[in-house]
Amino acid sequence: MSADPKTQVLPSFALCGPDGAEARILLQGAHLLSWTPAGAGEQLYLSPASAVAAGRPVRGGVPVVFPQFAKLGPLGQHGFARTLPWQLNAASSDATTAVLSLSDDDSTRGLWPHQFSLQVRIQVFGRRLHLELSCLNTGTTTFDFTSALHTYLAVTDINQARILGLEGLPYIDAVDQQEKMQSEALFATTDQLNRVYRQCQPDLLLHEQQGEAVRQIAIRQQGFSDVVVWNPGEALCATLPDMTPQGYRNMLCIEAAQLSRPVHLDPGQRWIGSQSLQLL
Repeated sequence: MSADPKTQVLPSFALCGPDGAEARILLQGAHLLSWTPAGAGEQLYLSPASAVAAGRPVRGGVPVVFPQFAKLGPLGQHGFARTLPWQLNAASSDATTAVLSLSDDDSTRGLWPHQFSLQVRIQVFGRRLHLELSCLNTGTTTFDFTSALHTYLAVTDINQARILGLEGLPYIDAVDQQEKMQSEALFATTDQLNRVYRQCQPDLLLHEQQGEAVRQIAIRQQGFSDVVVWNPGEALCATLPDMTPQGYRNMLCIEAAQLSRPVHLDPGQRWIGSQSLQLL
């Protein structure tokens, strides 16, 4: 592990595996900022217009969404876990794995009156990335929550990107609130894309044509019941202060999410969800 020179304001660190795989993690939010597989370049999108500052969400990488997805509840957008400082609990001797944690305190209970312990486990090896989020109910009463690993994948050109594996699945189009059916591979365009595929755990493939070359990332999730695909599109992107006007062209979110059915945790119960990425 080594200090990260690119985020000088907030504490961060890097995983540097012996095979050349690397990841950069911000302690605020247990936020994965960068993933470079062995022998390859950056695979995550990080907006150059996004500030990395205390208490402010970072646009890009992999934000941890908890205990509320989007505005589906009384809290602010995507809850509070992504803007709070986490603790680094453990790191493997070969610098390929880190475990970070966040527990309730007076500030969180003022927003959400429950006792909990979150853990994020990040592992890089070869051309793979594994992210695991777990929540333990440490209190004496039950609670419900929604959550996600809000993964921003980098693309060279959104018009050359498509997602395989969603064919035949119904989804809610959050842009017009209509239920629709995915009839073919999902091709991204300059229009806003915001789709929720509920109660499914498909094996997905991000396929991108880069000139004569092809880039493919295999995506698998467990524990999370839903898949969210998001891109702001040209019009919305132009209004986002933490995005450049054309930034939508270079990113595509494929999120492992738990939102259609909130997790219900009794005292002492633990929930675990994960997302794995492999550059083929």
